[in-house]
Amino acid sequence: MTIKESMTPKERWLAVLNRQKPDRLPLDYWGTKEATQKLLRHLGCSTVWQMYKRLHIDRVVGVRPTYVGPRRRPGYDEFGCRFRNVDYGTGRYRECVSHVLAGYNSVAEIEANYTWPSPDWYDYSEIRTQIKGKEQYPIQGGGSEPFLIYARLRGMEQAYMDLLLQPEIALYCLDKLFDLAYENTRRIYEQLPGQITLSYVAEDFGSQESLLFSPKTIRQTFLPRMKRMMDLAHEAGVYVFHHSDGAIWPIIPDLIATGINILNPIQWRSKGMDRAALKATFGDQVIFHGGMDNQQTLPFGSVEDVRQEVIDNIEILGKGGGYILAPCHNIQAVSPPENIVAMYETAYEYGRDL
Repeated sequence: MTIKESMTPKERWLAVLNRQKPDRLPLDYWGTKEATQKLLRHLGCSTVWQMYKRLHIDRVVGVRPTYVGPRRRPGYDEFGCRFRNVDYGTGRYRECVSHVLAGYNSVAEIEANYTWPSPDWYDYSEIRTQIKGKEQYPIQGGGSEPFLIYARLRGMEQAYMDLLLQPEIALYCLDKLFDLAYENTRRIYEQLPGQITLSYVAEDFGSQESLLFSPKTIRQTFLPRMKRMMDLAHEAGVYVFHHSDGAIWPIIPDLIATGINILNPIQWRSKGMDRAALKATFGDQVIFHGGMDNQQTLPFGSVEDVRQEVIDNIEILGKGGGYILAPCHNIQAVSPPENIVAMYETAYEYGRDL
């Protein structure tokens, strides 16, 4: 089926973000390298951009500066954390295996022994070339997700314990990371004035069953610092895309009040994340992005299961607009390509009457 389209992918996103009617439902793609390669082979496409066009995906184009700072040892990032690829059978993930700040017990120790990355360690001048030929797509640049980095610096368990037992260390490090993210984002905006569509101001606040942090910690520790990032985005005319997995209903009102524009990934099988209730409660305050379950439906459901979930999401989350369809997280290699194709073809077919 071919639908006459009157909008570019960027215009389609902007229509939804501005509460206007697009020519059809915007579609986004997140997938692991292995899942993407399987899909390319299945479709007979040689590049991901061929795949995006074939499946009518309104893909976001990400821009970032080039690292030009002190030479890094092989396998290490600019923060001094070491990584290795871990094979999980159907795919490989890059995992942090050493935590450069794990041995310190005070802010003074960290200040005396650790050098924080500087915004001057990055070259922003090539960012304009990264969107060449892709100006018709939504552009993502800048943003923050500091606790993810902090957990690598300190180790996951220690990072969570620090918030309660050594908050002075946690807050000192989070402020350093937010400051870096802020200046990084400001310089990206400077390179592409008026051209950035969205910035990811993210943090994983939820598990499958509940919040990973207390609401008090989220409200007092994270949200005031995230608001600074969101204010920077809004001042530049950029929309705030917030990613937080899992069961996060209790803090969605706080996220909206702080300034998010787009909520991802809508893991509706998580406790308390009913789609109809989310739409009824928050649908006029935030744009929903995601909604396609990649824990059960996409990997283990039938093609008909996938088609039905697409239709349900369009009818529930897309009713009256305010929805961009995408998988709930990176599609994994265990998901049959037939299911992925069915997701996008069904969304393309049914996503006209919003």
